[in-house]
Amino acid sequence: MPEMGLAGQEKLRAGKVAVVGAGGLGCPILQYLVAAGVGEIGIIDDDTVDLTNLHRQILYSADDTGKNKAITAVEKLSVLNPFVRLTAYPDRLTAENAADLLHGYDLIIDGSDNFETRYLVNDFCVKLDKPFVFGSILRFEGQVSVFNYQGGPTYRCLFPDAEEGDNCAEAGVMGVLPGIIGTYMANEAIKIIAGIGEPLSGKLLVVNTLSNTQSVFEFSRSAAAIPAKTPEPAPQQPAGESAREMSYDEFEALRETDPEQVLLVDVREYYEFEADNFGGENIPLSEIPESIETFPSGKKVVFYCNSGKRSLQAAKLLTQSGYEGQSFWAQHW
Repeated sequence: MPEMGLAGQEKLRAGKVAVVGAGGLGCPILQYLVAAGVGEIGIIDDDTVDLTNLHRQILYSADDTGKNKAITAVEKLSVLNPFVRLTAYPDRLTAENAADLLHGYDLIIDGSDNFETRYLVNDFCVKLDKPFVFGSILRFEGQVSVFNYQGGPTYRCLFPDAEEGDNCAEAGVMGVLPGIIGTYMANEAIKIIAGIGEPLSGKLLVVNTLSNTQSVFEFSRSAAAIPAKTPEPAPQQPAGESAREMSYDEFEALRETDPEQVLLVDVREYYEFEADNFGGENIPLSEIPESIETFPSGKKVVFYCNSGKRSLQAAKLLTQSGYEGQSFWAQHW
């Protein structure tokens, strides 16, 4: 392939990649990166192989039950390509060890299955100025993106706060889906290392295998790119004197008695709004600051999202801007 050539292969051989998670996503990522000849790969995972993993984590077999995934992955991948330098870190990635584990690698790939680790990976990649490839899976749908690449958007630009929700262990996942999404992630990593093609920076690829549809949503870098030094207040805390939480019954009563004075704003991302919404306008949280001046004065503005975290922040921003009206926040009813 002229796009790759000898120069691209040499870049792969010189590449240093850390893969967080050797589970459903990590298995295909690791298999394809090792097969491609990436020079050095670190594998971070403190979990052990379980029989319930085997329908989607096809790097392992029933004989591996109870073994650490990172160590077992290194043993199996060394057979696939003995010329790749593989290092197992049988540890859970934490705020205390993240800098030590990640600093020696050029590219980070997040194959974890929880919000805490994703935000941790993002924040350290921002701090250490490293790009990272992101992927997530649930039931029949997967997402892929590239964050913090050459000054591009970060994970917090797309997801400013962790939303409450199911993970694949709780809600289930089609066994082939991690292979599809993990392969996409490996492809993005190879493109970044070799310097070819157009990585998914500022773009979120959403793949639905049940309907065989793909969508790409664009987003930009925002103020949320820099992690907050102090934790954000919990949703139950008041946003200010003129902002408070609103229940569904109260919203319905308000809309019936004075519909012209109510402005409903969904502050989730565009793809979330398209998948499921309660109506109103869709203005992602990252765009609220620049959109406030477009709000008609004197309105009762009701922001909503899934958990109430993003809507609370939007209500605070509106209150602090001196908006002449009332501000409310709510969870997704």
